[in-house]
Amino acid sequence: MIRDFKAQIFCRENKLSKREIDIGDPVWIDRIDAFFHRTSLLPPDGDPTEYAAAFEAVYPQARHRRQYIDDAILKGSPCFGQKVLASLIAGGKTDCVFTTNFDPLIEDATLSANAQRSVAMQRRPTVAGIDSAERALRCLNESDWPLVAKLHGDYQEISIKNTGSELEKQDERMRHVLVEASKRFGMVFVGYSGRDASVMDALSSVLTERSPFPNGLYWMTSSASRLLPAVTEFLTKAQRAGVDVAVVECATFDELAADVISAIDLPSELHDHIMKARPNSRLIPVTVPTSEARAFPVLRYSALMVETLPSHARKIVLGQSTTSPAVRELLKAAKCRAIVAANGREIAAFGNDQELLKALSSLNPKLAGTVSLDPEADSWALGILYDALVTAFSRWRPLTPRLRRSGHSLTVSSPREGEDEQRRRRRSETLKPLRDAYQTPLTGAVPGLGYPFSEGILLKLEQIDGRWWCGFDPYTHVDIPRLDPTTGTGGIVDEPSVDSLSAPRERHGGDPAGDWRRERWAQRYNKQWAAIIHAWAGLLTRSTDGETKAFGLEDEVGVDAVFRLSEVTGWSRPSHHHRYFDRKK
Repeated sequence: MIRDFKAQIFCRENKLSKREIDIGDPVWIDRIDAFFHRTSLLPPDGDPTEYAAAFEAVYPQARHRRQYIDDAILKGSPCFGQKVLASLIAGGKTDCVFTTNFDPLIEDATLSANAQRSVAMQRRPTVAGIDSAERALRCLNESDWPLVAKLHGDYQEISIKNTGSELEKQDERMRHVLVEASKRFGMVFVGYSGRDASVMDALSSVLTERSPFPNGLYWMTSSASRLLPAVTEFLTKAQRAGVDVAVVECATFDELAADVISAIDLPSELHDHIMKARPNSRLIPVTVPTSEARAFPVLRYSALMVETLPSHARKIVLGQSTTSPAVRELLKAAKCRAIVAANGREIAAFGNDQELLKALSSLNPKLAGTVSLDPEADSWALGILYDALVTAFSRWRPLTPRLRRSGHSLTVSSPREGEDEQRRRRRSETLKPLRDAYQTPLTGAVPGLGYPFSEGILLKLEQIDGRWWCGFDPYTHVDIPRLDPTTGTGGIVDEPSVDSLSAPRERHGGDPAGDWRRERWAQRYNKQWAAIIHAWAGLLTRSTDGETKAFGLEDEVGVDAVFRLSEVTGWSRPSHHHRYFDRKK
């Protein structure tokens, strides 16, 4: 019920239909749990008030809570454990049952068990709820057993305890029955969390009596470590009061019931009745494979392992402090192809030394050897390597680098006007594997809109488990005209971030190509995705010497950014250990 309530609140707060989620899927369970951890709309997991708060948040009105319980109960039927409990009642082995549940499953199961016996031998239980507590009092005073007492009410009653205020105070007559029974019998707690303060208070009050729980107290739980503090405190007090206390771990109610009947002698007709209710065996004989497990991959990742990164860059000392954007403007004005990161009066750079000095002449630059790059510790080092890798990928390839603060990307370059035949043919040959994988044009115009589009990849350089990886996420880039908020005129926004379909239309002009993009990718399933990933991997790692260089400089000319990447994308493996890559393969 708690899981269902959380799902309803999650859908309500996120404007989702409940049909859009699956509360049995671990992925959705994790998302819902993470949402409640962030928002604190409900008490934390395991909090004694969690159930009541969730129920009241979804169904504020008592009549709606009763209807929810009624609808849920119609779907229920007695489980194996309840049939065992019912047979214990019918066989005279259990006199008194207290339950916080509203359903009629125990009495229904007992009715079925009694039907197996002669009329003279049947033991029909008295069922008492909040509205009929006097029945429980009569059974107690006259020792007229068996009794099934519903502490929180029966689903057919007007009074059902569900919310925090309802659970705060136990009905006095039902509390009296619980306390008096605890003074006469031992008690076994099965599947009870101890969340209800009123019930726990009543049980604790028994411990002040002269002979509490004379036949012992047994608390069944799936794990002793998960007992609530209120339960642990109660058991400790009971032990100090001289009660025989035992915490017994059992996985499920059904397993507990199976263990119980193996140690109790029931009449044969009841035993046979129980055996008919046993769950079907889940042990199915299978032929054990004798061949060795193959080392084939399970999932293919769109990521390339970076085997080596540049370890150092050129160090240039300036006569005055500056910033990276200012340096890039100087390089752009001088048409100097270089990659830089500035920090005050020092610059780390990849590129031609003399061209850099000339472009930065206004800042009195001097070569000062090299600077070590530690991308794991220094964000500026990771940034310059990130820029260099994207630049290296676009060298000698028909790809356009797009370096943005929102994320770097590469897109397929459109054919140039007046391109010579040799260049056109070389470009076509280079892109053929990619074109075959997509099975659609790599560049063109969006039908009906005319906006230029090109296939591309969003790139990310990150370290995972001590290894550097270049992740690439295929997407379709569209140059969408946007209004400039400062001038009110139109223009092309050349950012990968416009691919986000969640951007508010009134702020960013919406995404008029969104439907076309979604339709373009909707029919691309695993097989085509694998081909697209394979084609991009081949294009990015294509080189004659296995190295990817940003500029192709000689050592004496300057410091180049040289990368070596695996030619094979990452793969998941079977559970036994395998090396990720073998370049020879």
